[in-house]
Amino acid sequence: MRALPIAAGRGAAAVAACASPSVPRRSLLLSTAAAALQPEPVRLMSRSASGGVAAAAKLRASPPDAAQAATAAAAAAFGSKEEAFAWAKSDNRRMLHVVYRVGDLDKTIKFYTECLGMKLLRKRDIPEEKYTNAFLGYGPEDSHFVVELTYNYGVDKYDIGAGFGHFGVAVDDVAKTVELIRAKGGKVTREPGPVKGGKTVIAFVEDPDGYKFEILERPGTPEPLCQVMLRVGDLDRAISFYEKACGMELLRKRDNPEYKVISNLQILTHLYPLASQANGIAIHYTVAMMGYGPEDKNAVLELTYNYGVTEYDKGNAYAQIAIGTDDVYKTAEVVKLSGGQVVREPGPLPGISTKITSIVDPDGWKSVFVDNIDFAKELE
Repeated sequence: MRALPIAAGRGAAAVAACASPSVPRRSLLLSTAAAALQPEPVRLMSRSASGGVAAAAKLRASPPDAAQAATAAAAAAFGSKEEAFAWAKSDNRRMLHVVYRVGDLDKTIKFYTECLGMKLLRKRDIPEEKYTNAFLGYGPEDSHFVVELTYNYGVDKYDIGAGFGHFGVAVDDVAKTVELIRAKGGKVTREPGPVKGGKTVIAFVEDPDGYKFEILERPGTPEPLCQVMLRVGDLDRAISFYEKACGMELLRKRDNPEYKVISNLQILTHLYPLASQANGIAIHYTVAMMGYGPEDKNAVLELTYNYGVTEYDKGNAYAQIAIGTDDVYKTAEVVKLSGGQVVREPGPLPGISTKITSIVDPDGWKSVFVDNIDFAKELE
């Protein structure tokens, strides 16, 4: 797979670009984003090949005995669904990073460091698999939520789709941050001002690939990279999944019965084809904040339900969120007991000892759970 925290109070207003430290040994976040576009080649074998070779290939394709035993033990660990869901709530979990694809890595890094104030934590090129990763954030990966950008050789554009919403960045002063972004040539799609129905000052900007960032005024936050917003077709179903399968808490829920959009209607054209021809449109939507701790101190998942919209085009740009866990085997079992789908059975990644499991939620959004101890070793 490949997947991805500033000292309190610095946020996006700071212009920071640091030299990349030495690249650690082969990272767990091995290339999920590129792999999704470049599946492994199928190796054909002649009929005359020996049965021994075929048997060896079959053996290599099977999970190790240790993984099989751990999976069986996890399946037997819970006496009931309630016990399984309670374990997920008590598990030591944290959102580690978010993975997505970009068309020009150097251009994107320049925007994130100069305009958003992130630091380039490390960069890794994998020529044999034809992709490059860059990890950026506001602090070290062992304590902060960060981004992993993936550049696939020769691919300069992706479809973000209508399902992905935005990332959130908390800063000390939204107006100054937007002024800086504009001066650096960044695109501002919503000028600074209070959020409708509230007092929090926000603005919206876009990165070079069209990913949207909500800039929020939240002085002194220990976690400036604070949100990932995704749209879902059934909010109650999504909340139940992330509570049970992922062990998250519903931090708050906000209903917006009539949010009037006057400008920047391009963000709605995928959802409402006539929006670009209108002078304004009223949208009824509800937002649920999900996470592993208070949203003023932790990164959270923002789920948005637009009334009457049950499906979204997800495009091919956004990849996944990675989450730490003390036991990937039990995590996979909890997901199955909740009715969720495990798309990669728990176990170590080929060639390294890092254990992971991958799941998708009812709307098709992917998450990867990573063993906490193995992840810490990856960052050594």
